[in-house]
Amino acid sequence: MSHALRDDGTLTESCEQCGTDTPHQVGIEIRTEGSGENEAFSREPYRVATCTRCGYEVATRMNDR
Repeated sequence: MSHALRDDGTLTESCEQCGTDTPHQVGIEIRTEGSGENEAFSREPYRVATCTRCGYEVATRMNDR
């Protein structure tokens, strides 16, 4: 994943869908993994990047780094 900060403060990342670097909205979400009785204890932080051009979203589990 490549990303860059433009002079105007816009964050750009490589978009698999568009095939080029595009502006992205980036945030952190807590997502539940699994199901059943341990579901309440199975929350993990994800970095979520969404292309502002096409809407393609990539979620990366942060604890895997």
